[in-house]
Amino acid sequence: MSAVRRPREDDIVIAEGWRPGALGTIVALLAAYHCPRYRFGPAFETKVARELAEFMNRYDPDHDRLFLALQGERVVGGMAIDGGEEKAGTQGARLRWFILADECQGRGVGGRMMDEAMRFLEQRFARCYLTTITGLDAARTLYERRGFRLVEESEAANWGAAVTEQRFEWSADHC
Repeated sequence: MSAVRRPREDDIVIAEGWRPGALGTIVALLAAYHCPRYRFGPAFETKVARELAEFMNRYDPDHDRLFLALQGERVVGGMAIDGGEEKAGTQGARLRWFILADECQGRGVGGRMMDEAMRFLEQRFARCYLTTITGLDAARTLYERRGFRLVEESEAANWGAAVTEQRFEWSADHC
C-alpha cells in the first residue's frame, strides 16, 4: 500500500474566481468534513449547495470573491467573500464556505487564503461577519489573528445534531 502524499504548501496556489467543478468540490469538502464529525445530515449539504449556487448566480466582481486553493488543476479548498448584504445595505460582507481538504490542513494554506480574503475586504468593506460552530479551533485562530471577534453564541440543531453556533465580526476601524 502506498502512502498518501501530503501536498507541500508551495504546491498549492490561491486563485480567484470560478473553475469548472469548483462549486461541487467545495460542497463535497464541506459535507465530508462536517457530516461525520458533527453528525450533520443532508440538510447541511443541500443548504450549502443551494446557497453557493445562488451566490455564483448573482456574483458581482465589485462586491464578491471566490478564492480557491488549487493543487495543479485540482481544487483542494475554497472560501468566499459575499458582499451581497453590504450591497443591499444590511450587515456588511460575509465570509463563507471556508474549507480545505484534510490533507492540506495545517500547512499554512488556510492562512494564505485568509490573507487574500482580508486584502479584498480591506479594499472594499468597512465590516464583515462570519458564522461557524464551536470546535473549529484552527479556523477560529485564523479569524482572530486577522481581527475577527466573537460577538455571539447560540445553541442550534439545524443540521441534525446540537451545536453551538458562533458569529464573528470584523470591522476596519478595529484592526
